[in-house]
Amino acid sequence: MSRSYYIAGNWKMHKTRSESAELARALVDQLKDGKHTYLAAPSFTSLETVGAIVKGTNIRLGAQDCACEEQGAHTGEVSVLQLKDLGVQTIILGHSERRHTYKEDDALINKKVKLALQYGFEVILCIGELLEEREAGKVEAVCETQTVKGLEGVTAAEMANVVIAYEPVWAIGTGKTATPEDAEAVHAFVRKVLARLYGAELAEKVLIQYGGSVKPENAAQLMAKENIDGALVGGASLKPETFVPIAKFV
Repeated sequence: MSRSYYIAGNWKMHKTRSESAELARALVDQLKDGKHTYLAAPSFTSLETVGAIVKGTNIRLGAQDCACEEQGAHTGEVSVLQLKDLGVQTIILGHSERRHTYKEDDALINKKVKLALQYGFEVILCIGELLEEREAGKVEAVCETQTVKGLEGVTAAEMANVVIAYEPVWAIGTGKTATPEDAEAVHAFVRKVLARLYGAELAEKVLIQYGGSVKPENAAQLMAKENIDGALVGGASLKPETFVPIAKFV
C-alpha cells in the first residue's frame, strides 16, 4: 500500500517572532509546489505569527507540546484550548527532550495524547531509545513500550489522526544518523506492534516518520525504505536551504 510522505520541522526553542516569520515566508514560497505533507512547529510565542503566514497553504501549523489538563492553575503550561484558538492543527508529543530532560513518563504523555485527540488535533507521538538501551539490545522493547503505553485508550478511529515518529535519542542533534537499514528495521517492528494493537489493515495506513540528524544528504536514502513515511526534522528545519531539499527529496 502506498502511504504519503510527511515532512515536519520542529524548530525547538529557536527564533524570535520576526525570525520565525522570515523562515515561514521562505517555506511557503519554496514549498508551494511540493508534493508531500509539510508541517512547521515553532515555539509557542511564534505560533500566531507563523499561523497567519501558513494559513491556506500546504504547510500545517504544529505545536511542540501541550499541557495534560484542559485548563486551570498550571503555571507556565499551554492548553489545548489555547492552541486550538491559535489555529494549531498538530501537536508533537513525547519528544525525547520532553521524556529525558523534563522527565515526562509514558503515563503523562498518554494523557496528553488522549486530550489532544479529543480536541481534534493530529498527534505526532515520538518514540525512541537511548544509546545505552540500543547497546543493551533493548531497542524493540523500549519502542514497543513507548508505543503501547503512549496509545493506551486510543481508539482505532482516533488512529486516523496519529503519526508515529521514531527518533533514536543518540541520533538527535549529534550528527549521527541511524543507517537507513537500522531505521527501517525499527519502523517495520513498530508497524507490527500497531498491527497487534489495531489490526494489519490499520497499521498499514499509519505514517511513521524518522527523526534524528536528518539532512539533505541522507533524506532520499531514508525515504526510499518501505516503512519510512517521512521525517521529523530538528536542526535542519531552521534554514530553508537545509529544510527545503529534505522536504523535496523526490
